[in-house]
Amino acid sequence: MTTTDSAPPAPRALPPVPPPPRWAVRAAHVVAWSTVPSGVWRIALVLGVPVGVMEREDFLVGFPDNSPLIALTYVLLIGAVAETASYLTLGLVRPWGEVVPRWIPGLGGRPVDHRLAVLTASLGALAVTVLWWVFFFGGLLTAPSPDPGVSAGEAFFVASYAPLLLWGPLLAAVTWSYHRRHRVRAGA
Repeated sequence: MTTTDSAPPAPRALPPVPPPPRWAVRAAHVVAWSTVPSGVWRIALVLGVPVGVMEREDFLVGFPDNSPLIALTYVLLIGAVAETASYLTLGLVRPWGEVVPRWIPGLGGRPVDHRLAVLTASLGALAVTVLWWVFFFGGLLTAPSPDPGVSAGEAFFVASYAPLLLWGPLLAAVTWSYHRRHRVRAGA
């Protein structure tokens, strides 16, 4: 007499994702910090700290009633969005890029769909690359002819915004690494 087991076979567990290469971890950290200098520059501008290329009053003209409070809220909101977006790159090299942290309601503990993460990160890399390269170089190309020298304020501005040029290309590289690590696991 033979017995049959009516329970379905247990799903085959996937092997763990290989760890990220050291260069990808470093690149993800550079991306996460790339938005900080420009955020500090904008906050300094709104608070009236001399930043060289623009005066606080010139900046405030673009806000209703020249309101420093509205301008500061705007700058902090833009900074928070940029910081959050850039810090998400760390998810491509950290465990929370594999499994959603448990503290996130409704999703905590679920595996991250790596295809969706790669698609989102790829689109983000394309968007920030185009955005910052066009803004940075487009602004330089359409600016009136510069004076023969570069002022300290202009150098401070460029130093504050130049790290944003790294954001898109490095995000693309880290995304490629994340994709390759998941492809290796899927093939195992």
